[in-house]
Amino acid sequence: MAPATLNKAILWAAVVLAASATAQDTCATVEENTNITVLKPWTLDYSTEQTQYWSTYSGDLKPTCILEPETPEEVAAIVSILRGNNETFAVKSGGHNPNNYFASVSGGPLISTKKLNEVIFYPDSETVRVGPGNRWDEVGEQLDATNYTVVGGRIGNVGVGGYLLGGGLSFMSAQYGWAANSLLEATVVLANSSIVTVSQTSHPDLLMVLKGGGNNFGIVTSYLLQAYPQGDIWGGNLEFTATAETNAAILSAVRNFTENYPDEKAGIIVTAERTLSTLLDIWVMFLYYNGPEPPQGVFDEFLAIGPTINTCKTQRYSALLSGNNWAVVKGSVYTIGTETIPLPSAEEGPEIMGSIFDHWVNVSNTAQLVPGLIASIAFQPMPKQIASLATSKGGDMLDLDDSINRIVVELDYSFLFKSDYAKIDSTMRATYDGIGDIVKTNQASGALPSDVFLPLFMNDGFYPQDYFGRLRPEKLQLAQTVQADVDPDGFWKDRTGGFKIPST
Repeated sequence: MAPATLNKAILWAAVVLAASATAQDTCATVEENTNITVLKPWTLDYSTEQTQYWSTYSGDLKPTCILEPETPEEVAAIVSILRGNNETFAVKSGGHNPNNYFASVSGGPLISTKKLNEVIFYPDSETVRVGPGNRWDEVGEQLDATNYTVVGGRIGNVGVGGYLLGGGLSFMSAQYGWAANSLLEATVVLANSSIVTVSQTSHPDLLMVLKGGGNNFGIVTSYLLQAYPQGDIWGGNLEFTATAETNAAILSAVRNFTENYPDEKAGIIVTAERTLSTLLDIWVMFLYYNGPEPPQGVFDEFLAIGPTINTCKTQRYSALLSGNNWAVVKGSVYTIGTETIPLPSAEEGPEIMGSIFDHWVNVSNTAQLVPGLIASIAFQPMPKQIASLATSKGGDMLDLDDSINRIVVELDYSFLFKSDYAKIDSTMRATYDGIGDIVKTNQASGALPSDVFLPLFMNDGFYPQDYFGRLRPEKLQLAQTVQADVDPDGFWKDRTGGFKIPST
């Protein structure tokens, strides 16, 4: 953005702030002093927007209004008004994060990035500018004709904004790293309402903390991402009926796949699903290969187990992402949690992987009377090469080393009624705490390496988990330093939700 344009934006924001000094209600002030779209309660557009959350509990929280800015300047104007009052607020991209108040709010304004939805491909630099209001299948659809793509979400309905700020694990991560590793530049509205362009040459520390630092530093209004050539891909789902034999075979296969990663163009998510009301136990596997067909040997160990359903085929990447949207459980309260484990050896693998799976089964059984309960555990390979790629591209907040292979475990509980949230809250904590205990026990016995770095993956984190406390001390210190610089008054820390940086 040119300096003159930036100065004009700041001047406009200052004028709006002055207008807000006598009106403490953000919604009314925005409506009276700007042309920003304001959706009011009890209107159809407001109600429709509130249904876009993955968790109905988040949608049940009622903002005083929904603001839909279309430009960075309009975002800056909203921030100026908010600084003139003490209202809590939230910023929403796709509504995937189910932690209440992370992207949802009650009794304050919601800033929706829905209209910040540009997707601009620059063929000369092989880059794409993407607005946070997009979902990943929308980005894929607009890029299909270019035969390029960006590193993004694995389910199309996931929003761009929170995904990138949380690091972003992708089907393409073994080939290109975390999604955040392909972030070249960001346009950010800071707490003082200034609009800055962040890159490796301008505010490099701020660029670093955006790569896995969450919403603690400002509102990102656009991301400039490295693009990569891509034609047709191959992928889909495999489904297996869960039996003792199948469980052991799949757990062994995902362990082997992670250690002996067969092809950097391949990506998988291996999930077990339980619907306790109907006693349905299945495995669903998401597969991806960056090419029209995978070579022999890439997925053979999984295919040999004998899936009951196989939807894998050659298709466009956006079609794969849209096809994976079936996994979004609409109409339910939804929770998510995570743990990171070091990959066990082939010798120790059956016992350790089996104990983690059995622990999940046993804990989920304690919630079997919760109406509509669906329990899920996902094993997401994190081979050494992802850490190496991330380092080669300048690093990120997770700062993984390539000394060990890891698995990122994702845990999900969906259920019908928010009155059961307290029960599932304790169930979720018991699930990830127990997995952590299994890791520690096996480290103490020597079955797992003990001197290893095991951070948490922000995008999969449950609200009480200590994301920043699990980072390397130097990354935590960087986050604290940058926050003190760009938000000395604690605007983002005190006024909106998310994983918060602990004080120094």
